[in-house]
Amino acid sequence: MASVATPEIAGDWQRGWWARARHCPSPNFGPRPEGCEVSLALIHSISLPPGIYGGAEVEQFFLNQLDVSAHPYFDALRGMRVSAHFFIRRDGECVQFVSCRERAWHAGLSQWRGRTNCNDFSIGIELEGLEGERFETAQYARLGELLKALDQDGRRLDVAGHQHVSVGRKADPGLGFDWAWLMADLGWPAQCFPEELVASS
Repeated sequence: MASVATPEIAGDWQRGWWARARHCPSPNFGPRPEGCEVSLALIHSISLPPGIYGGAEVEQFFLNQLDVSAHPYFDALRGMRVSAHFFIRRDGECVQFVSCRERAWHAGLSQWRGRTNCNDFSIGIELEGLEGERFETAQYARLGELLKALDQDGRRLDVAGHQHVSVGRKADPGLGFDWAWLMADLGWPAQCFPEELVASS
């Protein structure tokens, strides 16, 4: 799949920041490898505590400000330094933590179509939700809007879930995510998506 350049659309983007998102800069990022262009949008799900929505905990986590004493689950997150480029809340609000020019820390050990270290060439998009459960219409609408905004020149990004690049290690966004809806909404070629999704659609 052809790479697409880091988005810099006049009016919508400024130095990799999307004008339609609320900006909440995270310290957890680094440079992409020299000459490496974005070619993958990687979809995750997250909620803190798991299954609890609407709070500030996810944002605090990506900003290294989470009070790990506030909930027993948070103790496992102690000392972790992670981020994503975007977080889409249940009501469709989009928060951006890292410029698309930079490398966010969301994929971990990963591989996509023969390439390892997916953080190097991907945009990480977290949906507020629990793996295996359903997501909201407003989230799909905003996700489609974001992916179309990233598609600045018609060459298309690949789109996959964390479960597809970290097989056996991660399961998000899970069975509750409606890939058929997303593929129909985008109208992008089948080769942009994981083969197993295309075969089952």
